[in-house]
Amino acid sequence: MNLHEYQGKEILNSFGVAIQRGIVATTPDEAAAAAQKLTEQTGTSWHVVKAQIHAGGRGKGGGVKLAKNLDEVRSKSSEILGMMLITPQTSQEGKKVHQVLIAEDVYYPGESETKEFYMSVLLDRQQGRNAILYSTEGGMDIEEVAEKTPHLIFKEIIDPLVGLGDFQARKIAFNLGLSGKAFKEMVAFVKALYRAYDSIDAGLFEINPVLKTSDDRIIAVDAKVSLDGNGLFRHADYAALRDKREEDPMDVEAGEAGLNFVKLDGNVACMVNGAGLAMATMDIIKMAGGNPANFLDVGGTADAKRVETAFRLILKDPNVKAILVNIFGGIVRCDRVAQGIVDAYQSIGDIPVPIIVRLEGTNAKEAKELIDKSGLAVHSAILLQEAADLVQKMVR
Repeated sequence: MNLHEYQGKEILNSFGVAIQRGIVATTPDEAAAAAQKLTEQTGTSWHVVKAQIHAGGRGKGGGVKLAKNLDEVRSKSSEILGMMLITPQTSQEGKKVHQVLIAEDVYYPGESETKEFYMSVLLDRQQGRNAILYSTEGGMDIEEVAEKTPHLIFKEIIDPLVGLGDFQARKIAFNLGLSGKAFKEMVAFVKALYRAYDSIDAGLFEINPVLKTSDDRIIAVDAKVSLDGNGLFRHADYAALRDKREEDPMDVEAGEAGLNFVKLDGNVACMVNGAGLAMATMDIIKMAGGNPANFLDVGGTADAKRVETAFRLILKDPNVKAILVNIFGGIVRCDRVAQGIVDAYQSIGDIPVPIIVRLEGTNAKEAKELIDKSGLAVHSAILLQEAADLVQKMVR
């Protein structure tokens, strides 16, 4: 589950991570009031207006603007709120901005030079351990840095038994070229950041940039936080931060129906029970000359209602040219799924794309009889190869 920048910063701050302070607003007037409050709290007269969407690269799309007075805060917030913000990480349509973060200006003049760093905490899947990835080249796309100057990216692997060691935090500060007050602040920053990541079942913390201010403070100017959905039952307060407006409506509907669904960009939809069979079915579609339009696992307790919901979800995708239903009746009975297919046809009406059905396992014979007697235009298959051949025929 992804969080907005302001939500991520609030969590980081609760664990002692120093952040760029800000107040979220949903209207231009709220934005101006937030800027006035920040001025009273921090003394800053300049503010940064930042669009709050679940995507990076907001500045490149015009979603981050500097305001030098309250009138500019109001006008720039008005420009950003309600816009369809397009960034390198959004679709071509972009994402609608419902709220902005009014943040303090932290790039003020001082005795030393400001410096931006990159830092993230994530799971290194190859080693099966958490890792801190960091670089002196903050404020840039880390992929570009990795491609052009890989020697400027460092990685610190964390032993799960002992956690982040003090020597590792000092090593990170040293590799970033810091000294004095900034060195000590970075050590404290890294330790607090990892403690936050480890405590909340996070999947990713990405801070870009981590800023060394002109008075040698270390603060998080941005925060991309992703939580592990499997751990949310332990964090009801964080689960409540979910913003469904930022998610694909089809994904939201599928989740509420208890379906494991991921939309893809192909032309053959699939409805399967079990993740392994779903992946095999997607391979079949690909080998038959089609492209999977989705990953859809109806689960082991699929009933007629859930199957009907799955059909309705699939048919919302205009790219779908055929549907492959591939069910193995182990826990779920095949006749129950077959009844769902019949009910879906009767409830939805004419389904405009061909349906290929392969039902094997418990009550497969009864399931075939149900479909055959229904008079529906459904193509039956027993073997996987038969299903693949039918997909190939329908696609062509």
